[in-house]
Amino acid sequence: MKTRAHAGALLLAFCASAAFAHPALENPRAEAGSSYRAAIRITHGCSGSPVREVIVQIPEGVRGAKPMPKLGWQIAIEPGAIRWSGGRIENGYFDEFVLLAQLPSTPGTVYWKVSQVCEQGRIDWFDTARDAKAPAAALEVLPGTAPAGHAEHKH
Repeated sequence: MKTRAHAGALLLAFCASAAFAHPALENPRAEAGSSYRAAIRITHGCSGSPVREVIVQIPEGVRGAKPMPKLGWQIAIEPGAIRWSGGRIENGYFDEFVLLAQLPSTPGTVYWKVSQVCEQGRIDWFDTARDAKAPAAALEVLPGTAPAGHAEHKH
């Protein structure tokens, strides 16, 4: 009986992971005006071809984006985007690309548009429509709880 329950749990976990086939944020909600750690998960290649480059477009209103270095990858900070290149994610694996940024001060949804460039092919996850085929990673920016006049500590 335990074997069937275990197999069922594995099947459920597999199905749940298939729902996250597009780039996803580790934390899809954060407070307005806060410092946010965006960990963007890439879960597959392009029709079996390994990923060799990931480009994250910085959403409008997000400021001061700083990428986290990643062993084996080069980083280019471009106007409105951060590009990791030179590495490789085989199709049967996943990886995360992390950056730190300041969120807009107004609540709403911001979309992190991600391109994954593979050895053969490319997928642009830019769609912001509901039930999109290539959805951008959505972040729900919630009303902040900091008192009025609170100044963000700058490093």
